Amino acid sequence: MTLPARPDVSVVVLNWNTRDLLAECLRITQACADGLTLELIVVDNASTDDSVALVRRDFPQVRVIESPANVGFAAGNNLGAQQASGRYILLLNTDAFLKPGALGAMVALLDAQPRAGLCGARLLNRDGSFQASHTPFPTVSREFLILSGLGRLFMGRHYPSRGPEREAGPRPVDYVEGACLLCRPEAYRQVGGLDPGFFMYAEEVDLCMALKRAGWSVWYHPEAEVVHLGGASSSLRRPEREGDLYVSRVRFFRKHYGPVAATLLTGLIYLFTAAKNVLHTGLRLATGGRKGRPVVSLSRLAAKLRAARA
Repeated sequence: MTLPARPDVSVVVLNWNTRDLLAECLRITQACADGLTLELIVVDNASTDDSVALVRRDFPQVRVIESPANVGFAAGNNLGAQQASGRYILLLNTDAFLKPGALGAMVALLDAQPRAGLCGARLLNRDGSFQASHTPFPTVSREFLILSGLGRLFMGRHYPSRGPEREAGPRPVDYVEGACLLCRPEAYRQVGGLDPGFFMYAEEVDLCMALKRAGWSVWYHPEAEVVHLGGASSSLRRPEREGDLYVSRVRFFRKHYGPVAATLLTGLIYLFTAAKNVLHTGLRLATGGRKGRPVVSLSRLAAKLRAARA
């Protein structure tokens, strides 16, 4: 009996109530396989929009893992990675769409760099403009610039919402954005995968830090282009996602830089969240509710931070 060949890439797609995007992501992924053999795995985080039924009806070749609850981004991806059998594991968001040649380029890089634990892609907006795709590891000073708004003036292309200019050639970086990550299974499993303590946000930063500390390198490939819409699931949770973002940042600082750095960051978050609440409340009052977006309340933020430390 001939055993089936090992797939080149196991594609793990985590879904939470993004049925239509999920279908588009699966169709595009199959069309952009670049001649590689794929194992497609969808992990559904207890969606209520019939995502699972759609996959089973329209994509019978896709393996579906149903989580009984929304366990978050990190834990959900780990469920898929644990069952992946490919030479490499691609963690792909439902709102991230491969362009032709992207997957082949990332696979070729990991083939050529045996100590590369992970490769990230060059992310594009739907209109083809650039998104920030790789960034230096966070520091207290960088977080101050971001929280205060001064980062737009002083951080250049490393500001989180600002895209990079065109760059030539793949190269090692600190960390890559998590919408599309091609991982070497032995490296991923050596560091325990994504830390499930991160419900959403900062999990890819933590993973890249863990890989580097374990002796692996992290690479960015500008010729591997992926269209990323951004916020497909998190937009369903405003303004909760802002609180989740801050909790994840503090958790990352506590884990990697210690309690003093985490305390400093927590103080900055409280300070600038209070300032934003005052500003946006004033705008809503002055404009009859036409301006001023919802901001996570200080009491809700404090509760989230306390729960994260428990």
